[in-house]
Amino acid sequence: MAKKKVDTERIEKAVTEILLAVGEDLNREGIHQTPKRVAAMYKELLAGESEDPVQFIKSVFREECDEIVLLRDIPFYSICEHHLMPFIGKAHVAYLPSDFVLGVSKLARVVDCFARRLQVQERMTAQIADFLTEHVKPQGVAVVIEASHSCMTIRGIKKPGSVMVTSALRGIFKKDPRSRSEVLSLMHSGL
Repeated sequence: MAKKKVDTERIEKAVTEILLAVGEDLNREGIHQTPKRVAAMYKELLAGESEDPVQFIKSVFREECDEIVLLRDIPFYSICEHHLMPFIGKAHVAYLPSDFVLGVSKLARVVDCFARRLQVQERMTAQIADFLTEHVKPQGVAVVIEASHSCMTIRGIKKPGSVMVTSALRGIFKKDPRSRSEVLSLMHSGL
């Protein structure tokens, strides 16, 4: 996976041009440092571009476990690549181990790594599922993501409160209807 570096100097120049294009006075007190602040913000929000998620799954434990492992309600934020606006939500990630289990925080770190990139929710959901399938080699993976997209809630069609849901099922969760039903039920139950 090629690592990308965020060029803050170029972002500052681009933001300066945007501010000029909308008629702002670059010397105004509230605007003067805006290009620098926006560049720092993008560097932070897109930090996943320079991360390799493999680093987060090096800590595994041999454990006999033949039941579903699920981490629900993982909060995340991402930037929609179509409008450069945030989408914010929660991810539910489950897997059925084969030979080992991951440390619990690793699932959240993998979600963050893929979320902190220019994204679309559908791709992000599949990337998380495919990554865990390839590198953890479980019997199955299920990822469900729920998010509110500001590019839809505060502009365009303006439908605040709407939530987009995407899912990616791999292995046994895709092939076996009973396993799929069980994992999806666990993801959406209030236990």
